[in-house]
Parts: sequence; structure tokens; C-alpha cells
Amino acid sequence: MIRKKTEVRQQQIIEAAQRLIFKHGSEHLTVKRIAKEVGISEAAIYRHFKSKRSILLFLVSHIETILLTEISREGAGNEIVTLETIEKTIQKHFTAIDTRKGLAFLVIAEIISLGDKGLNKKASMMINTYISKLIELLAAGVKSGSVRQDIDLEASALLLFSMIQTIISIWSLNKGSFNLFDKFGSLWRVYSQAIAQR
Repeated sequence: MIRKKTEVRQQQIIEAAQRLIFKHGSEHLTVKRIAKEVGISEAAIYRHFKSKRSILLFLVSHIETILLTEISREGAGNEIVTLETIEKTIQKHFTAIDTRKGLAFLVIAEIISLGDKGLNKKASMMINTYISKLIELLAAGVKSGSVRQDIDLEASALLLFSMIQTIISIWSLNKGSFNLFDKFGSLWRVYSQAIAQR
């Protein structure tokens, strides 16, 4: 029971940190603000995390789980991966972003901007793992015959990641004033034509 309460409280703390980063930027994130957002004392925060840095480290791990769990499901085993499969996998991330305002990609960018070497290393490892999962997804598409065999998988995955990161950044700067699915759909049509097996 105590463990469950701890996990729930940790979840509340990192979700509050995400919301505050989205609203004010990482440089204005403080334990005091997080405590106020959750509705608990600063002392209660320190019962779960040693410092703001440990909150951010936990947050990066949480984001990594969210992003990688969904993308790892596709292309596993003997399932056929089509261009539609890849598109829907990315769209699932937009659903989570739009609904919860988690803005995982932006939170990572904000954390990197702090300049903390340990946090940057953790974020870099997460991004590299995410890109490697995109490579696996595209490779499964090649295997199924829907993606061109002659494409550079690493470059294609990096381009797809950059496309996702850019569209979310623009969406955020415009305060969510456009539909992520529509905008991604337009970009995806251009991208998919370049990688599609002819």
C-alpha cells in the first residue's frame, strides 16, 4: 500500500513538472513551484526526490517509457509493417501529446537547454534509442516490401525524428492552434513518397 502511494505521488510530481516546463520553461522549474502545482509541501517532494535534478532524471526515464513502449510494439515478431503502420505509430504519440499536453519531445529539449551533463547524457541516450527504434520500424517496412530497399535507414529515421520534433515545436509555439494530425499528415505524404517501395 505504501509503495502504491509512493508511485502515485511520484507520478503526480513528474506530471506537475511537465506541465510547469510547458507553461514556463525548464529554467523556471523549482521544487517550490512543483509542490504548489501538486498541492503538497516542499518537504513532501523531498520524501520522494532528493532534488530538482532527480525529478528531471526520473521525468526523462518516464518519457522514455512512454515513447518507446508504443514504438517497440510495432515491427515485433512476424507482423507485417506497412507505411500505414509506421504512420499510425507516430500518430499515437501525437494523441498522447495533444490529450495530456505531455509534450515529451519539447520537455526533452527544455531539459537539454539546462546544460546539465548528466541530464544531457540521459536525454541523448533516450533520443538515440528512439531513433534506433525508428530504424527498426523502417527496416521491418523494408522486409515487408512496403519501404524501398535502397534507402539509408539511419538517415531516414533521423529525418523522421526531425520532422516529429519540428512539427511539435511549431505546434507548441503556436499554442496548439492547429491540428497535429492534419499537419503531420501533410508532411507524412511527402516523406512516405520518398521511402515507399515503387
